[in-house]
Amino acid sequence: MKPAFEKLFGFDSSKHNVRTEILAGITTFLTMAYILAVNPAIFSALDGMPGGAVFTATAVAAIIGTVVMALYAKKPFALAPGMGLNAFFVYTVCLGMGYSWQFALTAVLIEGLLFIVLTLTKVRTWLLNAIPGTLKKAIGAGIGLFIAFIGLQNAGIIVNNDATLVSLGHITEGTALLGMIGLFITAGLVMAKVRGGMLWGILATTLLGLVIKDPATGEAITKLNGVVALPDSVKPIAFQFEWHNVLTLDMLVVVFTFLFIDMFDTMGTIIGVHQGAGLVPEGNRRDDIPGMEQMFLADSIGTVCGACLGTSTTTTYVESASGVGEGGRTGLTAFSTAVCFVLALFFSPLFLAIPGAATAPALIIVGVMMMHSVTRIHWDDYCKAIPAFITLIMMPLAYSISDGILLGVISYVLCHAVAGRFKDISITMWILAALFICKYIFI
Repeated sequence: MKPAFEKLFGFDSSKHNVRTEILAGITTFLTMAYILAVNPAIFSALDGMPGGAVFTATAVAAIIGTVVMALYAKKPFALAPGMGLNAFFVYTVCLGMGYSWQFALTAVLIEGLLFIVLTLTKVRTWLLNAIPGTLKKAIGAGIGLFIAFIGLQNAGIIVNNDATLVSLGHITEGTALLGMIGLFITAGLVMAKVRGGMLWGILATTLLGLVIKDPATGEAITKLNGVVALPDSVKPIAFQFEWHNVLTLDMLVVVFTFLFIDMFDTMGTIIGVHQGAGLVPEGNRRDDIPGMEQMFLADSIGTVCGACLGTSTTTTYVESASGVGEGGRTGLTAFSTAVCFVLALFFSPLFLAIPGAATAPALIIVGVMMMHSVTRIHWDDYCKAIPAFITLIMMPLAYSISDGILLGVISYVLCHAVAGRFKDISITMWILAALFICKYIFI
């Protein structure tokens, strides 16, 4: 069995443990399973995209992308239709610009095909290598803040406030209380070095949700509505492309925006999770993150398959950091996550019963794990410190990994230029900064 694992998943029996890899994969799935509920809810705003079909398309796109990541890239990352990209698809392209969902799916398909070309020509790897080491360290910490912020929101610990944008929720009741209790349970398990501590924390918090009630409804937070359900067909939305607007300016803008967000979200996730796990050595050599092209190609293939199935851009999920935090290091972790998505197709009521408050503690603790990279930033050199700070703080505040990276690159070039340190700015960084500024001005 072990030789087969080594060949299929890059598993090394002298370094890795099968149980750890499988538990890590399950943990990753549980922290990202919300997409199975959220994606159909977002697409419900569009006529002709039934929720059941979108649910199936979401799960199958995640399965395909994650299996490619497991077997080809042999990395512990999971893929699924991305948050933010799905909102751009529905609310901007369809409802805002007035285009059909078939037009948007065509844009996603074109973006995915362009990604494959950019990956095979190693343009994406070239762009990743162009990012200075100080920004890479900041990206890891920024993603840590970002996913912790997502967890705090999912639990209702941090809520919207019209006066201050955000504020503390009612942590003595409902989902916020469940999230706080779950956080201390999960933290205790992690501090005690219990194997699979975050996974057990998620399960324990889910069970507690059966007895803790939502004060708004009076119902238990964890709601179990059955166990088994057959998946709906994707026939109403699969391969529904619209070609007569392909050569328009709007199509160019939409494809470019999808491409831009997906490219730098994926780059940020790969850099950040590797940094958070301590898998990236000092320096900025080409071999800092081995297998980059394979990871990028898996992401590209996932996007193309997702478009054919009838869903928005499939991308590498930042929640993969939870599985890496549990010790996942090989493609076996990703494969375990894919198996969970297969089960979810038939046991959707069971998986969808896990509340956001139960997965929030894992995301918060992973955020803690990813913060250590800030200690390697040269805070006494303001040319490096200011861009690094902008990168890590803008990710949670702008609610976007890609915006954090873009603003970090721009500020890096501007800070070094103002200080007269032109020799520290590569030609690639000048070009990227100019492109990113144009993106904010014109798109």
